[in-house]
Amino acid sequence: MKNFKIKNKFTYVALLSIILSVSSCEKYTELNPINSLSEATAFDTPANIELVAAGVYSTAAVGTYNGSTGRGYPFGAAAIEQGEMRGEDMVNLATFYQITYESTYTATTANNINLWSNLYALINQCNILIAGVESAAAKGTITSAVSTQYAAEARFLRALAHHELVINFARPYVDGNGSNVGIPYRTVAVNSTDAVTSEVLVPRGTVAEDYTKILADLDYAETNLPATRSTYAITRATKGAAIALKTRIKLHMNDFAGVIAEGAKLGTSAAAGPYTSAVGNYALTTAADGPFTSFANNTESIFSIENSAAANGGTNGALPNMFGPASLGGRGLVATNPNLYNASFWVTGDTRRTLLQVQQTTTGAKYFFNYKYRDYTNKTDYAPIIRYAEVLLNVAEAYSRTTALDTRALNLLNAVRNRAVPVASQYVIASFASQTALTQAILNERRIEFAGEGRRWPDITRLSKEANFQVAGGGIPAKILVTALSGTGSNWDVTLRPTTAAGKAAIAYSDYRYVWPIPTDELNANPNISQNPGY
Repeated sequence: MKNFKIKNKFTYVALLSIILSVSSCEKYTELNPINSLSEATAFDTPANIELVAAGVYSTAAVGTYNGSTGRGYPFGAAAIEQGEMRGEDMVNLATFYQITYESTYTATTANNINLWSNLYALINQCNILIAGVESAAAKGTITSAVSTQYAAEARFLRALAHHELVINFARPYVDGNGSNVGIPYRTVAVNSTDAVTSEVLVPRGTVAEDYTKILADLDYAETNLPATRSTYAITRATKGAAIALKTRIKLHMNDFAGVIAEGAKLGTSAAAGPYTSAVGNYALTTAADGPFTSFANNTESIFSIENSAAANGGTNGALPNMFGPASLGGRGLVATNPNLYNASFWVTGDTRRTLLQVQQTTTGAKYFFNYKYRDYTNKTDYAPIIRYAEVLLNVAEAYSRTTALDTRALNLLNAVRNRAVPVASQYVIASFASQTALTQAILNERRIEFAGEGRRWPDITRLSKEANFQVAGGGIPAKILVTALSGTGSNWDVTLRPTTAAGKAAIAYSDYRYVWPIPTDELNANPNISQNPGY
């Protein structure tokens, strides 16, 4: 039992051996580990404090896998990959993601454990940064304003991490307005010299309590973060990132008025497009591939996680390797679902097929793959966390769910969609016979626009109780197995648009596998936390 406690406690502790020094490239992931900072001196100078903050972002990007080499846990790649494998819009081709894809996980499954432990490691580092900068301000090492801004960055990341936990390890907010058991919301720092404290032993609250705390963190971040940054413009938290994330959180709560109000701060209340945001100067890129061909510098990316040649998810985790075809240098592990590719709502001539999908040329495996991440050699593609396109579609859905055939919803939908589809296929309000039809079009657009960005599972879970919009049974969707795919690539055909049968049956919402199990290590270390039913 003692060993379990030590191992579990490690996941909460910001060991300063992973605090990183700034390189000449000034990229927080292109950093060399140093051991010269102790926990006693890490907040003694402004320069050291900046190193601590850089280390927190690096933890968000790279993380560890089973305590060693990082695989992009939690947000450098892993959260996106797991989000796609829980959904149905990509097809697992090998054993690499089979457990997640086919929902055969247990309380000792590595991917589940590592997502949990790395998210809480990030959360604890955020808490250590908050406590450290508050102490540094009290000593006069940094000003109160500087301290507050660092704390706001930490609280943004803390909110993001807790939300990733709650959408995987708990029932959605829409089930009973958050009355189900949630996840532990940790706000107190635990250092490596601390004994096992009440913070480590914090119990699970309710989902509603988690959402309340997430929003409180994001409100603080919005108030205290800068609108723009001259460096790390999209890879460190900003006011716009906090607002954008609130549109997502409130959409999960079906707080449509709240989504609309937050979106208005980012320019979504304009009568019609093109939409731009006074906060952060966000705007859609002209072409749909803009955020991915220039991932480090574009108007649409609001917050991304930086990857670099020096620090990334590696061969076994980086997005281009996992989602890319072997014929281009990827590993060919995850293909685009042909049923999404052929879907009637993904119209012929949509440039997202030609710009953001690519066919493998390998004989016998001419499948189509996601082409958003394409640096197969250096693995430098940033991991997109939230884009302006999502804000527009979040608000579009909120308008559509609030008012029947709302032209504001149509205009926001068209702003995203029309940059990719032929003029003859563009929507007008008469294209929709009902409020439900317009809302469904917005949800369909999300599946096309965010393919390969990990948004499918979050959408499935937030729609689980919506009879009009849920997947079959409101649960985990049926999955295509690789044995159903032809090596000629004939499954992907926008002329004939064939349907490929699923070989793995859907799992009902009521099934215990809908929610991931709490890792055994956590249960052994924390007697105040309960396992999810069924495990």
